[in-house]
Amino acid sequence: MEKKILVVAAVFGFLAIILGAFGAHALKKVLTLDQLTSFETGVKYQMYHALFLLFVGTTSLLTIKDKEFIFYFTLIGVLFFSGSIYLLTTSSITGIKSKILGPITPIGGLFLIAAWGMLIYKLLTKK
Repeated sequence: MEKKILVVAAVFGFLAIILGAFGAHALKKVLTLDQLTSFETGVKYQMYHALFLLFVGTTSLLTIKDKEFIFYFTLIGVLFFSGSIYLLTTSSITGIKSKILGPITPIGGLFLIAAWGMLIYKLLTKK
């Protein structure tokens, strides 16, 4: 499980760097300032959670079961939160219908909150 968590963390970080550069260079020519700011928010949260997963994958303070819960909630959270932001902000150039994506973003946020909440709970109750 730890290896899977670390691989996903590395992929999230890798893609966040690529998407950040893409947003800063290619997208600034075609998106509004508000859209770019939102896109950047998606990139930041993806990178924050790449680092979060690096911690989760390497800490000895959590059981494998705890790590698994936190991993899957973080994975879903990043895909829903950052992924929907990427699609929403680029819908004008991709043609992807974005109305259905609006509610996905806060659902992703709730998954991320649950992952952090579980970490806090497990650290506080660790004997």
